[in-house]
Amino acid sequence: MITEQRPAFIDFEASSLSLISSYPIEVGVCMPDSTLHSWLIAPHALWKDWSESSEQVHGISRTSLVTEGKDVTEVAQRLNRLLSGQVFCDAWTFDSFWLYRLFRAANVEPGFHLECISALLNPKQVEQWPSARQKVISNLGLPVHRAANDALILQKTWEYVSA
Repeated sequence: MITEQRPAFIDFEASSLSLISSYPIEVGVCMPDSTLHSWLIAPHALWKDWSESSEQVHGISRTSLVTEGKDVTEVAQRLNRLLSGQVFCDAWTFDSFWLYRLFRAANVEPGFHLECISALLNPKQVEQWPSARQKVISNLGLPVHRAANDALILQKTWEYVSA
């Protein structure tokens, strides 16, 4: 499926990869015009999970979340002001879980629908995706596993395989 307009992309970093106890710690959005938005998310009172190995991957400490993170309600409201319609991610199982955890903790309904990027791609583009992503990462020279960077990498990879 090819879209007429450039879509928005979203990415999350999380406390761990547990689909039971993890929670979002950072969210990044790449808008259709390539504008980036990103927020560290302060842990909700009930969120206790933490993985040292995940911290080594994304480089975000729990202490920095407590001191620099935004409240879950503020982040959910900002996302709703920014996004509408379909927003695309590359790890739907994890990203939808973390989106749900964020909005549930904020007691807010998402004003947009999360969709897997594969819905935008034909079989040939799916096959091209891994190598195209590596080329985009190399060309951009950005660190991966930070939410805004990863959302931009999604957009640029989609553009690459859609050309």
